[in-house]
Amino acid sequence: MSFSRSELRDLGIAWLALGVAFTLFIDRALVDLVARGARPPAALALALAVSLATVGVAFLLHELAHKVVAVRFGQVAAFKADYGMLFLAVMSALAGFLFAAPGAVVHRGRITARENGLIALAGPVTNVGLAAVFLPLFLLDLPGLLGLIGGRGLSINLLLAGFNMIPYGPLDGRKVLRWSKPVYVATAVPTVLLALYALVGLGL
Repeated sequence: MSFSRSELRDLGIAWLALGVAFTLFIDRALVDLVARGARPPAALALALAVSLATVGVAFLLHELAHKVVAVRFGQVAAFKADYGMLFLAVMSALAGFLFAAPGAVVHRGRITARENGLIALAGPVTNVGLAAVFLPLFLLDLPGLLGLIGGRGLSINLLLAGFNMIPYGPLDGRKVLRWSKPVYVATAVPTVLLALYALVGLGL
């Protein structure tokens, strides 16, 4: 599997832009304190690092999972960033809400409905796997930075998995449903329920 220079650039910019957007949205109080000089800029840099390590990693591995499976099925696949939507993500975070659609893996070639469904399913399944990786840090209820990374990593991966299983528009769930209703139900029901739990019970 190979990556072009433009694809690596798109992945890097999308990763950074999402990290900035989520930091502005989740850590708004900290941003205000740093802007007023009440907290050092290093505190904001640390908050950005947490977002990059949780939200950024969740996004990157979600998209790379799509690419890995697409290439496995003989597709020509590459991530394409949507710079307009990345700009909107940062601006919306500044305005107090968040809308993030950073781009997608575009693939082409002869493909069956099953293969297309599996390519789509790879992203949410990867996020569920990442949630399992962050879960021990969350359960240990560690103080400070590790506890924050554990909780946020768990929440964001569950939210990303569940959101992407909604069968609407370009989201992964629509492609999975088009391939197989039983597979869709078996994967969408638990991921959406876990996402709701993360939203209501865990937060960000």
